[in-house]
Amino acid sequence: MSKPISDYAIVGDTHSCALIARDGSVDWLCWPRHDSPALFLRLLDDDAGGSCAVSFAGLGDTSRRYRPGTNILETTFETATGRARLTDAMSVNPPSPEPDEGPDGEGESRLIRLLTCEEGTVEGHFTVRPTFDYARRPCTPIEAAGSVLFEAGDWRLRVNATPCPVVEGDMAVVSFRLAAGETAYLVLTHGEDMEGAGIDDLAGAQKRIAATEGYWNRWSARCTYKGPYREAVLRSALCLKLLTYSPSGGIVAAATAGLPEAVPGNRNFDYRFTWMRDAAFTVTAFVMLGYVREASEFLRFLRERDTTYGRDTRLMYGVCDTIPPEEALTHLSGWNGVGPVLVGNAAEGQDQHDIYGELLRALCVFLEAVDYDPPEKVNDRLPRVLDNLTARAIQHRHDADHGIWELRTGPRQQVHTKAMIWVALTDAARIGRKIRGVPEDKIAAWEQAAAEIRAEYLEKGWNEERGAFTGAYGSHHLDAAVLRVALFGAIDPSDPRLRSTLAAIEDELGVGDLIYRYRMEDGFEGDEGAFTACAFWRVGCLALDGRTAEAKAAFERLIARGNDVGLFAEEIAPATGEQRGNTPQGFSHMALINAALRLDASIARFGLVGDEAGTERRAAE
Repeated sequence: MSKPISDYAIVGDTHSCALIARDGSVDWLCWPRHDSPALFLRLLDDDAGGSCAVSFAGLGDTSRRYRPGTNILETTFETATGRARLTDAMSVNPPSPEPDEGPDGEGESRLIRLLTCEEGTVEGHFTVRPTFDYARRPCTPIEAAGSVLFEAGDWRLRVNATPCPVVEGDMAVVSFRLAAGETAYLVLTHGEDMEGAGIDDLAGAQKRIAATEGYWNRWSARCTYKGPYREAVLRSALCLKLLTYSPSGGIVAAATAGLPEAVPGNRNFDYRFTWMRDAAFTVTAFVMLGYVREASEFLRFLRERDTTYGRDTRLMYGVCDTIPPEEALTHLSGWNGVGPVLVGNAAEGQDQHDIYGELLRALCVFLEAVDYDPPEKVNDRLPRVLDNLTARAIQHRHDADHGIWELRTGPRQQVHTKAMIWVALTDAARIGRKIRGVPEDKIAAWEQAAAEIRAEYLEKGWNEERGAFTGAYGSHHLDAAVLRVALFGAIDPSDPRLRSTLAAIEDELGVGDLIYRYRMEDGFEGDEGAFTACAFWRVGCLALDGRTAEAKAAFERLIARGNDVGLFAEEIAPATGEQRGNTPQGFSHMALINAALRLDASIARFGLVGDEAGTERRAAE
């Protein structure tokens, strides 16, 4: 029986991430990058997948937290004889001074685990069992100079610890018995060099933990949001930062691959790649919190990966290399036996024309944050980028596509896509009027096309019989993505038709505060959970329409659905409240951030009012 998806917390170094269960077991780790083959993957197969586990004699309760303002995890274990605290971190070495462009921290491909007895005595052991290349490469542990080295072809993992690790079968074991005030350490390092690259004493491990804590505290101090939900917002921002790949500036959609959205089902995809939509939305969230540098780094990623100035921008990219073909790892059972476990992603070849709007909105928000004074390398490209992205938006304005949900039932005339093309042209015009080199007649042509597109989707997207905007022209199926359209200003949240649409979505796609994406055939098997981000979009629509009391109550109930350390996966099963899909999911956390910001701004504008009072105030305006 697999552990619940909500059992997992995340640590990382902006190069790769580790997922750590409530019992202290590291059950997912890819090195040296987010998209590298996993060497711990007990998350996806209890038997075949390796881990770095910890066990205690007489274990009772456990609890955990992040050190405030950091991605350093602390888990407390109560045993029959004492209490111990396990500190987990992936070390980050910030360069000094911080460069204007490029990584703000150097990852070491190293996970540090410090176990300190705080009361009484505790005893137990760590076990380290890597299963390289998604458990396809057998490895041989070797004891050497007080450490253990695991080798599998070109893959290597070093274990340094005190007490010293010993080899038992295919594992390294570190046994401990600690009295109050004593600390054992275990350090996992990915790489080849056995000499000098490891941490071989407690002082060295503590020094790296302190440096990493300083890095995260300085990063968190830059957050400009001071509203009532700062803790949840900052945790989401810290999570998004972990999903960046700092050498390239790319941002992955989630830390994992293969976790199921439907149980049973076959919706088990790999999210360790950079989707333009998700990453652009993350950029917007970063900018709104004052993290302009992170936004600039993503623009660097685009500049270096797309040398066509937007002419050939793709739907998705690998964080560094190309995306491998979608492949089923049939030797793995999958989380709770739900297979197939998929790596790579076949959505790469789909048509999703909403990305032009996503990119141009992110660019617009970034440029306004820097008062239209971006780095020279960005500024020099702007007119050509606008030309190319708007040309593609106009070229595809009448085309069907697979849309935001990447349906595998064929392309449709998606309302969300059409509205995002309107966003692309409208924001391009807004940018064009602020920079040099964009003729007024070109801007006017963009605005004219945008007006025509808006008139079209407002007419063809409306279904009189349903009393709602549907997901596609001529369709009867509702789609929660229409709520997102309102958040981008492509439909007025106070438009009676949008209010009617929201009511219909709440009635047909909603379960309490949770919202399903849609209810229709999509080419996959199984019934998925409610999509976490959709619930936050509903909060945004309520807030923008002045229903602030309702929005506030819903938002607070939603953030309480995160796990014990404030993390969200892609979906939530309404019947049980269990999390589903890859975790932690960037889309969920960026939606939380933006919902909090909209709620804060709407309360400042409307006051904290309910439906009736909100309607009266809107009428007065």
